[in-house]
Amino acid sequence: MAESLGPRLYSCYNCRNHVSLHDDIISKSFQGRSGRAFLFSHAMNIRVGAKADRHLITGLHTVADIYCGDCGELLGWKYERAYEASQKYKEGKFILEKAKIAKENW
Repeated sequence: MAESLGPRLYSCYNCRNHVSLHDDIISKSFQGRSGRAFLFSHAMNIRVGAKADRHLITGLHTVADIYCGDCGELLGWKYERAYEASQKYKEGKFILEKAKIAKENW
């Protein structure tokens, strides 16, 4: 019989601190600073930086960089505010860059 490993997780690529659950992925079709990125509904064990307005591919957003809560590695950002109505669904969600996270329990 197969052994249960628990939930599939994503962790910081640098220190393996768990930062999100696979089940919390909303989309894998986002672009980060270093390439492909995933949009998550929740993140854990992170530190949220200062808010700033940024012009992204989809328009102006207020975002805050997010860092690993253990090692401080920059992992992505949190959408705090979207100025365009079509982008409001991103508010309160998290971008984790694929290059900055590793799979756990797969």
